[in-house]
Amino acid sequence: MSDIVLQCERLSKTYKTGDRSLTVLDEVTFEARQGTSMAIIGPSGSGKTTLLGLCAGLDVPSNGTISLMGFKLNSMSEDDRAYVRNQFVGFVFQNFQLLPTLTALENVMVPLELRGTKNSSTKAKDLLARVGLSDRLDHYPTQLSGGEQQRVAMARAFMTSPRILFADEPTGNLDEENASQIVKLLFEINKEEKTTLVLVTHNLELAEKTERILQMKGGKLVNERSTDSVIR
Repeated sequence: MSDIVLQCERLSKTYKTGDRSLTVLDEVTFEARQGTSMAIIGPSGSGKTTLLGLCAGLDVPSNGTISLMGFKLNSMSEDDRAYVRNQFVGFVFQNFQLLPTLTALENVMVPLELRGTKNSSTKAKDLLARVGLSDRLDHYPTQLSGGEQQRVAMARAFMTSPRILFADEPTGNLDEENASQIVKLLFEINKEEKTTLVLVTHNLELAEKTERILQMKGGKLVNERSTDSVIR
């Protein structure tokens, strides 16, 4: 069985407005293997977040193919893509995206609740303990600091033991101390879970912690290189 969990072939994304069209992604090809890590870097507008969204099945390409865990996302319905995400994918976003009316514990339980899994609170409590928030279970997002909210979001991302984790600027809204803690936890848990990590970041120091760096410019993949980091 192949250990390739993500394969993108000549991905392009063009937005049309009236008679005008804007190509934000231009024939990008790469693959990711199980348990490896990569960072996607580049200036604002280079196509990084668009590429991440396509890889996760949040959008569909104008051209090209995406295979995630063997599923051809570009030929699937929105509902079917949502099913694949729920089964195999975890997310960590820059702006946390916690549900404001739910407690920290309830936010972490959501992914398994959506699967119909019962008694998900035990695993949620274990993950919140793992990220140092055992004393914040009943707190709502507004009662948590930015760093605490991102730790809740990280616990939620690993709730389903995802095969692949997409992280979009996970430290973008955090101060240096909190960012350092989040990065440490992210790589520790990722290593334990043997999850494939695809990370979008402006932070070159963070990018160097992954095994591969893909550099985007003007919607194109202009460079790809290995680093000295290894996640096993």
